[in-house]
Amino acid sequence: MKILKIGTEKRRLGDLGERAAARYLRRHGYRIIERNYVADGHEIDIIARAKDTLVFVEVKTRSVGAASPMEERPASAVTPEKQRKILRTASYYKAYNPDSGRMRFDIIEVMTEDTVKGPRVSEIKHLIGAFNKDTAYLPPWRRR
Repeated sequence: MKILKIGTEKRRLGDLGERAAARYLRRHGYRIIERNYVADGHEIDIIARAKDTLVFVEVKTRSVGAASPMEERPASAVTPEKQRKILRTASYYKAYNPDSGRMRFDIIEVMTEDTVKGPRVSEIKHLIGAFNKDTAYLPPWRRR
């Protein structure tokens, strides 16, 4: 039963991060098209539009208290394998929405801190153009 509780708490934290990321995007002029889009067994957290660009967003949420200061940023969890899955899922979306314009792949890091009332968003970092079809197959030290 403890495993289920951990998974549930992790999911709640992830949902909090995705809602915060969607609000952030809207405040910065993006129009949210889809949330939790699933195709071919893989998911894209947010699909948004910024002018003529279709933006596929992976949201990574971490609790500040749960990580040591030396731990890598949440974006490091978007491994090349995860990036390939996002690219493949985005290609399904694009195939069914051919007039959707250019594509871009972003990562939004959401950091939370624990409060008496529960977790609260403390920081949001938007990594615009975090990866693309060319860099997804490269290890991080060989990108850009």
